Parts: sequence; C-alpha cells; structure tokens
Amino acid sequence: MTSSVRVRFAPSPTGPLHMGGVRTALFNYLFAKKHQGTFILRIEDTDQTRFVPGAEEYIIESLAWCGIQFDEGIREGGNYGPYRQSDRKALYEQYAQELIETGKAYYAFDTPEELDQLRKDAEQKGETFTYDAKSRLSLKNSLAFTPEETRQRIEQGDPFVIRFRMPEQEEVVMEDLIRGTVKVNTASLDDKILFKSDGMPTYHLANIVDDHLMAISHVIRGEEWLPSLPLHQLLYEAFGWKKPAFAHLPLILKPTGKGKLSKRDGDKMGFPVFPTEWTDPSGEVYSGYRESGYLPEAFINLLALLGWNPGSEQELFSLDELIEAFSLERVGKSGSRFDPDKAKWFNHQWMQAHKPDELAEQFRELLKARGHSASSEQALYLVNLLRERVNFLSELWNESYFFFEAPAEYDEKVVKKKWNSEVAQWVEDVLEAIKNQASFESTELEEKIKAYIHEKQMNPGGVLNALRLCMVGASKGPHLFDIMSFLGKEETCARLERALQQLPR
Repeated sequence: MTSSVRVRFAPSPTGPLHMGGVRTALFNYLFAKKHQGTFILRIEDTDQTRFVPGAEEYIIESLAWCGIQFDEGIREGGNYGPYRQSDRKALYEQYAQELIETGKAYYAFDTPEELDQLRKDAEQKGETFTYDAKSRLSLKNSLAFTPEETRQRIEQGDPFVIRFRMPEQEEVVMEDLIRGTVKVNTASLDDKILFKSDGMPTYHLANIVDDHLMAISHVIRGEEWLPSLPLHQLLYEAFGWKKPAFAHLPLILKPTGKGKLSKRDGDKMGFPVFPTEWTDPSGEVYSGYRESGYLPEAFINLLALLGWNPGSEQELFSLDELIEAFSLERVGKSGSRFDPDKAKWFNHQWMQAHKPDELAEQFRELLKARGHSASSEQALYLVNLLRERVNFLSELWNESYFFFEAPAEYDEKVVKKKWNSEVAQWVEDVLEAIKNQASFESTELEEKIKAYIHEKQMNPGGVLNALRLCMVGASKGPHLFDIMSFLGKEETCARLERALQQLPR
C-alpha cells in the first residue's frame, strides 16, 4: 500500500541555503522516510526581482552533499510537475479569478506611489496604514467601484493586483502539530496580495495552489511562516479544499541565545552558517561546513538535535537512525541555541566513527594540495594514529606536517629547557645505536633504544625529549617511536645529524 504522506521542501532561489533551511529539508525528509512517504523539491521563484543566479543549483548540490535525496523534483521529475513555480505560471491566474468570482478576492488599482503616500500620512499621525477591512472601501478597488468602472479600468489596461478579501471580525482556529491550537482574529490581518501586476502570483497563492495540486499531506516549515497560517487556512477554505496538516519548526538561535541565527552571524562569530561555500554575484565568499572540514554525517546530526529531542541520552545518529527515531511530537516549540563548540564535538565523534580508509583517501588529497604524497597505507596509518587528536580532517596537517617536512627551526623554549651539551652527547651516542638497528618497527625500535639508554645510564626523559625535538622541532606529536618508524632509518638519522649540527653544543 502506498503511503499517503507527501511532503515538500520549497526554497526560493534568492541566495545560499541557510542551515535553518537545511534543517527544514532534513525534518521533511525524515518524516517522509519514517512514513514511507514521498519527499518533493519545489523551487518557489515567483519573486523574480530577488532571483539570484546559481542559487537553485547551490540548493540542490548542498542538499546532495548532506545526503538528502528527493523522490520528485526539478531533476527527478514526477507526476505532479512542473516543480519550478515559474514553469507553472499559467496555472495561477485561473485560481485568482476563481476567488474573484466567488467574492473571496478583489481587484485593487492603487499604485505603489499612492500606497506609499498613505503610509507616510499615517506615520505623521502616529498611526500605521493597513490595507484591510476597515480601509478597503475608501481605496481604489473593485469593492469600492461599480462593476462597470472596474471592467472599464481593466479594459483600458490600468495596472492592478488581486487581493484576498479578509473576513471581518472572524476567529480563525488552527491546529499545528507542534504548537497545538492557535487562534487569530481576522481584525488583526490585512488583505494580502495574491496576484501581482506582473502576471505572477505571490508566495501565498502559488504556495497554496501548488500544495493542493501536488497532494501535499503535511506542510513542515519554519516558525517564520506561522503568521501566514491564518491566510493560508482561509485560502484552503475559500477554495473548498482539504487543508494539509501544518507543523512550524522552532527557530535556530544565535550562540548567545538571543535572536535568530542570521546569515551574517557565522562570519562575525567564526563559524559557517551555510552547508557549502557560497560566492555571491558580487564575489563575496561565505564559508561552508563542507569546506570547513565538517563531515556531512556530523552536520546532519547536529542539525537534527536543534529543535528535536530523541527522548533518550543518545546523541550520535546516522541518517538511517534518525529516520527510525524521528517524530514531530518530539519537536519543541521554543528556539534552539546553536553551539559552535558542540558542532565541533559532533565532527570529532564522526571522525572517530568514519571508515578510516575513506578518511585516508581524503587526507591524501589534502597532502597532495600541499605538495606531498603518501601511499594509501601511509595515509591510513597516520589517520589511525592521529584522528583522536583532531576535530577536522584539515587539522591532521597540523598534527602530521613533521612526518613530511624536516624541522627548519627548533622551538627556542624547548631548546633552552631540554637541550645542553650533555644531552647533545647522548643524542650523538643514540644516533650510532640507531644506525646499527636492523628493524625499524616501532615497538622493537623502542625496546632496543630504551635498553641502550638504560645500559649507558643516560637520563631516559632527557634523551627522549631531545630525540623528539630533533624529529619534530618542538615538544609535540604522537608516540616518538611511531614517528621514527614512519620516517625510516635514513630520514631519522638525517634529522638527528642536522639537529646536532644546528643546535648549540
């Protein structure tokens, strides 16, 4: 039996996809998959003045990186297309006309300049102009004109818009799957434009018509659309259509907890707010989670827990586990604070959980970009050796550069504290022992060198610290003998000889 659940993600191509938008797409995807339903991508590009070239492609590719796949859409096709609103332009006018004929909407001929003047006049009186049930009969529209005057204006080509005729003093009772019962009186609502003078519908009309024609069962969207819910419910009623279930997701808040996380907060505060890097038409570049070194599993995982509570102590979820656990009943009403440190924690955890060979191949690409090479075996060895130390794959370089580049200089503080003529002599003696060492496997090398140090009654700590300084140039890095084993006898000896020549005796 085919599921009746059909949900959609319907972004506008007006710029990059904010992480809040990705979370909306994710929650729709999880809900659809949980109920064996259909997940649809619809591009809502009715506002041509805000269209940004490349934004549509960015949205699709970013969601693909996240692992969010669509069942129907502008690339996948489907039986309910077209899936781009500008390709559905011919559909909307007939529905606007239907509302005119049933008295649920009307023609309005007021020019933008006239409306601006009305707003300014109201402001001077300390009031706010609203195009609503109180003001509409005194304005230039088909409710105030005779049918003949209205027809004459249309025939002579006067520009017009079509506005919804908001009922007077009517209580609209709405049900939200997250927020419960919501009540609004229409006295507080204005007569929204449904159809514009350029022949395109506004978001409100196109959204309702498309959701109906595409048989959308659940509308899961951001909290910012909650004020539009009364109009949308009234439009469903005006058409006589069955309305979908609605669920409005809570806001993602700034790290301070005060206010919605905005598109510019990330660069101000030092973390990405977009899934992948975005270059706007002016050439300004905004950082992305992908380019910042986040794994898609970590990004999805952190987004899922912004506003949704699994009802358990579990924090790490694969996409399949999220599908299994997700429910709208466990989505909260209040905003959820984004924590950049927690985001890094998620990436660290997924770095540990990720298949080492996949990370190793990515690490090889990172090395290649820096002019170095490593075999698959070497890269895998270093990934397994170092990944617990890092939150991001890019940080592996800072933990491993000395495996590929001999020290050009030595940390002055370490030299002052750990190096002297006696230590230098010890290192020189150990160098001779290393030259005679047949096996360079880490465990055996450690055993032989430590035995030699003990036999010659050297200070073990002093020698080992000095050897690390010679290998790395500082007091850092993983197990000393793992470093030496990776470098091999020839490079290890070369570094010891160079250090003995350059450091004071």
